[in-house]
Amino acid sequence: MPIPEEVTGDEIDKDVRQELQSLPKTLAEDVARNLVMVARLLDEDPEAAYGYSRVALRLASRVAAVREAAGFAAYANQKYSEALAEFRAARRMTGSVELWPVMADCERGLGRPEKALDMAGAPEVHKLDKAGQVEMRLVAAGARRDMGQLDAAIVTLQSPELASNSVQPWTARLRYAYADALLAAGREREAREWFAKAVESDRDGSTDASDRLAELDGVEFMDALDEDEGETHPGSGVESAAAKDGDKDGDKDEDRGGEDD
Repeated sequence: MPIPEEVTGDEIDKDVRQELQSLPKTLAEDVARNLVMVARLLDEDPEAAYGYSRVALRLASRVAAVREAAGFAAYANQKYSEALAEFRAARRMTGSVELWPVMADCERGLGRPEKALDMAGAPEVHKLDKAGQVEMRLVAAGARRDMGQLDAAIVTLQSPELASNSVQPWTARLRYAYADALLAAGREREAREWFAKAVESDRDGSTDASDRLAELDGVEFMDALDEDEGETHPGSGVESAAAKDGDKDGDKDEDRGGEDD
Protein backbone atom coordinates (compact mmCIF):
# COMPACT_ATOMS: atom_id res chain seq x y z
CA MET A 1 0.00 0.00 0.00
CA PRO A 2 1.32 3.48 -0.87
CA ILE A 3 2.76 5.60 1.93
CA PRO A 4 3.32 9.37 1.55
CA GLU A 5 6.98 10.30 1.20
CA GLU A 6 6.82 12.63 4.20
CA VAL A 7 6.06 9.67 6.48
CA THR A 8 9.49 8.55 7.68
CA GLY A 9 8.58 6.26 10.57
CA ASP A 10 10.28 8.55 13.07
CA GLU A 11 6.83 9.74 14.09
CA ILE A 12 6.12 6.60 16.13
CA ASP A 13 6.32 6.42 19.90
CA LYS A 14 9.82 5.93 21.29
CA ASP A 15 8.82 2.70 23.05
CA VAL A 16 7.61 1.24 19.76
CA ARG A 17 10.77 2.40 18.04
CA GLN A 18 12.77 0.59 20.69
CA GLU A 19 10.81 -2.63 20.04
CA LEU A 20 11.60 -2.36 16.35
CA GLN A 21 15.33 -2.25 17.03
CA SER A 22 15.29 -6.04 17.06
CA LEU A 23 14.67 -5.90 13.29
CA PRO A 24 17.12 -5.13 10.48
CA LYS A 25 17.26 -1.36 9.94
CA THR A 26 15.48 -1.23 6.56
CA LEU A 27 12.77 -3.63 7.72
CA ALA A 28 12.27 -1.63 10.93
CA GLU A 29 11.78 1.54 8.87
CA ASP A 30 9.19 -0.14 6.65
CA VAL A 31 7.28 -1.47 9.64
CA ALA A 32 7.42 1.90 11.41
CA ARG A 33 6.03 3.74 8.38
CA ASN A 34 3.11 1.31 8.15
CA LEU A 35 2.41 1.70 11.88
CA VAL A 36 2.36 5.48 11.45
CA MET A 37 -0.29 5.09 8.76
CA VAL A 38 -2.35 2.83 11.02
CA ALA A 39 -2.31 5.45 13.76
CA ARG A 40 -3.18 8.29 11.37
CA LEU A 41 -6.08 6.53 9.68
CA LEU A 42 -7.59 4.48 12.50
CA ASP A 43 -10.37 6.97 13.25
CA GLU A 44 -11.02 8.56 9.85
CA ASP A 45 -10.51 5.55 7.57
CA PRO A 46 -10.51 2.28 9.58
CA GLU A 47 -10.52 0.11 6.47
CA ALA A 48 -7.34 1.71 5.14
CA ALA A 49 -5.75 1.51 8.60
CA TYR A 50 -6.55 -2.19 8.63
CA GLY A 51 -4.78 -2.63 5.31
CA TYR A 52 -1.59 -0.99 6.61
CA SER A 53 -1.77 -3.07 9.78
CA ARG A 54 -1.82 -6.26 7.72
CA VAL A 55 1.31 -5.15 5.89
CA ALA A 56 3.07 -4.46 9.18
CA LEU A 57 1.90 -7.79 10.53
CA ARG A 58 3.24 -9.62 7.50
CA LEU A 59 6.63 -7.94 7.97
CA ALA A 60 7.01 -8.28 11.74
CA SER A 61 4.49 -10.56 13.43
CA ARG A 62 6.82 -11.22 16.36
CA VAL A 63 6.79 -7.59 17.52
CA ALA A 64 4.21 -6.92 20.24
CA ALA A 65 3.50 -3.36 19.09
CA VAL A 66 2.65 -4.67 15.63
CA ARG A 67 0.25 -7.27 17.03
CA GLU A 68 -1.39 -4.60 19.18
CA ALA A 69 -1.78 -2.21 16.23
CA ALA A 70 -3.26 -5.03 14.17
CA GLY A 71 -5.68 -5.74 17.00
CA PHE A 72 -6.92 -2.17 17.18
CA ALA A 73 -7.27 -1.96 13.40
CA ALA A 74 -9.32 -5.17 13.37
CA TYR A 75 -11.37 -3.90 16.31
CA ALA A 76 -12.12 -0.63 14.50
CA ASN A 77 -13.48 -2.69 11.61
CA GLN A 78 -15.61 -4.85 13.93
CA LYS A 79 -13.48 -7.91 13.20
CA TYR A 80 -13.71 -8.92 16.83
CA SER A 81 -12.48 -12.49 16.54
CA GLU A 82 -9.37 -11.31 14.70
CA ALA A 83 -8.83 -8.48 17.17
CA LEU A 84 -9.15 -10.99 19.99
CA ALA A 85 -6.37 -13.13 18.55
CA GLU A 86 -4.03 -10.16 18.06
CA PHE A 87 -4.62 -8.77 21.55
CA ARG A 88 -4.01 -12.19 23.04
CA ALA A 89 -0.73 -12.44 21.15
CA ALA A 90 0.39 -8.97 22.25
CA ARG A 91 -0.43 -9.75 25.87
CA ARG A 92 1.48 -13.03 25.77
CA MET A 93 4.51 -11.18 24.43
CA THR A 94 4.49 -8.34 26.96
CA GLY A 95 2.73 -9.74 30.02
CA SER A 96 0.97 -6.38 30.32
CA VAL A 97 -2.66 -6.09 31.51
CA GLU A 98 -3.38 -2.75 29.83
CA LEU A 99 -5.29 -4.41 26.98
CA TRP A 100 -7.63 -6.21 29.40
CA PRO A 101 -10.59 -3.81 29.03
CA VAL A 102 -10.57 -3.77 25.23
CA MET A 103 -10.20 -7.54 25.25
CA ALA A 104 -13.28 -7.79 27.44
CA ASP A 105 -15.12 -5.46 25.09
CA CYS A 106 -14.25 -7.79 22.24
CA GLU A 107 -16.07 -10.51 24.14
CA ARG A 108 -19.12 -8.26 24.02
CA GLY A 109 -18.63 -7.83 20.28
CA LEU A 110 -18.57 -11.59 19.90
CA GLY A 111 -21.88 -11.87 21.75
CA ARG A 112 -20.38 -13.10 25.03
CA PRO A 113 -21.26 -10.45 27.66
CA GLU A 114 -21.01 -13.04 30.44
CA LYS A 115 -17.34 -13.55 29.57
CA ALA A 116 -16.80 -9.78 29.65
CA LEU A 117 -18.30 -9.67 33.16
CA ASP A 118 -16.06 -12.53 34.26
CA MET A 119 -13.08 -10.52 33.05
CA ALA A 120 -14.36 -7.45 34.92
CA GLY A 121 -14.08 -9.42 38.15
CA ALA A 122 -10.68 -10.93 37.41
CA PRO A 123 -7.50 -10.15 39.42
CA GLU A 124 -6.02 -8.44 36.35
CA VAL A 125 -8.38 -5.48 36.88
CA HIS A 126 -6.61 -4.56 40.12
CA LYS A 127 -3.37 -4.19 38.18
CA LEU A 128 -4.84 -1.60 35.81
CA ASP A 129 -4.17 2.10 36.25
CA LYS A 130 -7.09 4.43 37.00
CA ALA A 131 -7.91 5.00 33.32
CA GLY A 132 -7.93 1.25 32.71
CA GLN A 133 -10.21 0.61 35.67
CA VAL A 134 -12.68 3.22 34.44
CA GLU A 135 -12.58 1.65 30.99
CA MET A 136 -13.26 -1.74 32.54
CA ARG A 137 -16.24 -0.29 34.38
CA LEU A 138 -17.63 1.06 31.10
CA VAL A 139 -17.24 -2.35 29.48
CA ALA A 140 -18.91 -4.10 32.42
CA ALA A 141 -21.84 -1.68 32.29
CA GLY A 142 -22.15 -2.29 28.55
CA ALA A 143 -22.20 -6.03 29.17
CA ARG A 144 -24.99 -5.59 31.71
CA ARG A 145 -26.97 -3.65 29.12
CA ASP A 146 -26.32 -6.36 26.54
CA MET A 147 -28.00 -8.75 28.97
CA GLY A 148 -30.96 -6.44 29.53
CA GLN A 149 -29.87 -5.57 33.07
CA LEU A 150 -30.36 -1.80 32.95
CA ASP A 151 -30.52 -1.20 36.69
CA ALA A 152 -27.34 -3.20 37.20
CA ALA A 153 -25.63 -1.19 34.44
CA ILE A 154 -26.56 2.05 36.21
CA VAL A 155 -25.22 0.78 39.53
CA THR A 156 -22.01 -0.41 37.85
CA LEU A 157 -21.32 3.12 36.61
CA GLN A 158 -21.93 4.74 39.99
CA SER A 159 -18.41 5.27 41.28
CA PRO A 160 -16.11 7.85 42.88
CA GLU A 161 -14.89 8.73 39.38
CA LEU A 162 -18.47 9.53 38.30
CA ALA A 163 -19.16 11.63 41.39
CA SER A 164 -15.89 13.56 41.20
CA ASN A 165 -15.93 17.17 40.02
CA SER A 166 -12.44 16.72 38.63
CA VAL A 167 -12.33 16.45 34.83
CA GLN A 168 -10.13 13.61 33.62
CA PRO A 169 -9.68 12.14 30.12
CA TRP A 170 -12.37 9.56 30.84
CA THR A 171 -14.89 11.87 32.56
CA ALA A 172 -17.02 12.77 29.53
CA ARG A 173 -17.40 9.16 28.38
CA LEU A 174 -18.25 7.95 31.87
CA ARG A 175 -20.89 10.65 32.37
CA TYR A 176 -22.25 9.99 28.88
CA ALA A 177 -22.59 6.26 29.50
CA TYR A 178 -24.38 6.94 32.79
CA ALA A 179 -26.77 9.41 31.14
CA ASP A 180 -27.49 6.97 28.32
CA ALA A 181 -28.23 4.16 30.77
CA LEU A 182 -30.54 6.40 32.77
CA LEU A 183 -32.41 7.39 29.62
CA ALA A 184 -32.77 3.75 28.56
CA ALA A 185 -34.28 3.07 31.99
CA GLY A 186 -36.84 5.86 31.49
CA ARG A 187 -35.24 8.26 33.98
CA GLU A 188 -35.26 11.21 31.58
CA ARG A 189 -34.84 14.06 34.08
CA GLU A 190 -31.71 12.49 35.55
CA ALA A 191 -30.45 11.59 32.09
CA ARG A 192 -30.71 15.21 31.00
CA GLU A 193 -28.71 16.32 34.03
CA TRP A 194 -25.90 13.87 33.25
CA PHE A 195 -25.84 14.61 29.52
CA ALA A 196 -25.36 18.27 30.51
CA LYS A 197 -22.49 17.26 32.79
CA ALA A 198 -21.00 15.23 29.95
CA VAL A 199 -21.13 18.29 27.69
CA GLU A 200 -19.29 20.34 30.32
CA SER A 201 -16.45 17.84 30.50
CA ASP A 202 -16.27 16.90 26.80
CA ARG A 203 -13.48 19.27 25.81
CA ASP A 204 -12.41 17.40 22.67
CA GLY A 205 -15.83 16.37 21.34
CA SER A 206 -15.33 12.67 22.02
CA THR A 207 -19.08 12.13 22.51
CA ASP A 208 -22.27 13.46 20.93
CA ALA A 209 -23.57 14.55 24.33
CA SER A 210 -24.53 18.01 23.06
CA ASP A 211 -26.75 16.46 20.38
CA ARG A 212 -28.37 14.13 22.90
CA LEU A 213 -29.01 17.05 25.24
CA ALA A 214 -30.53 19.09 22.42
CA GLU A 215 -32.79 16.19 21.52
CA LEU A 216 -34.04 15.91 25.09
CA ASP A 217 -34.72 19.65 25.07
CA GLY A 218 -36.74 19.34 21.87
CA VAL A 219 -34.35 21.32 19.71
CA GLU A 220 -34.86 20.86 15.97
CA PHE A 221 -32.72 21.96 13.03
CA MET A 222 -33.90 23.29 9.65
CA ASP A 223 -32.17 23.71 6.32
CA ALA A 224 -31.52 27.42 5.76
CA LEU A 225 -32.71 27.42 2.14
CA ASP A 226 -34.99 25.41 -0.02
CA GLU A 227 -33.06 24.36 -3.13
CA ASP A 228 -35.96 25.05 -5.46
CA GLU A 229 -37.33 28.36 -4.18
CA GLY A 230 -34.41 29.82 -2.25
CA GLU A 231 -36.46 30.38 0.89
CA THR A 232 -37.08 28.66 4.17
CA HIS A 233 -40.04 26.30 4.22
CA PRO A 234 -41.67 25.39 7.51
CA GLY A 235 -41.25 21.64 7.89
CA SER A 236 -38.78 21.36 5.03
CA GLY A 237 -35.63 19.50 5.90
CA VAL A 238 -36.51 19.42 9.60
CA GLU A 239 -35.03 16.67 11.69
CA SER A 240 -34.28 16.11 15.33
CA ALA A 241 -30.69 15.97 16.49
CA ALA A 242 -29.50 12.40 15.95
CA ALA A 243 -29.16 10.18 19.00
CA LYS A 244 -26.31 7.76 18.71
CA ASP A 245 -24.31 5.68 21.15
CA GLY A 246 -21.03 7.47 21.89
CA ASP A 247 -19.89 4.82 24.48
CA LYS A 248 -17.08 2.29 22.91
CA ASP A 249 -16.80 0.32 25.85
CA GLY A 250 -15.24 0.01 24.44
CA ASP A 251 -16.19 0.09 24.09
CA LYS A 252 -12.49 1.84 22.52
CA ASP A 253 -14.60 2.35 24.72
CA GLU A 254 -13.72 1.77 23.47
CA ASP A 255 -10.78 -0.97 21.84
CA ARG A 256 -12.97 -5.18 21.68
CA GLY A 257 -10.84 -8.48 22.49
CA GLY A 258 -10.74 -11.48 24.86
CA GLU A 259 -8.29 -13.63 26.74
CA ASP A 260 -8.10 -17.32 27.39
CA ASP A 261 -8.22 -17.98 31.13
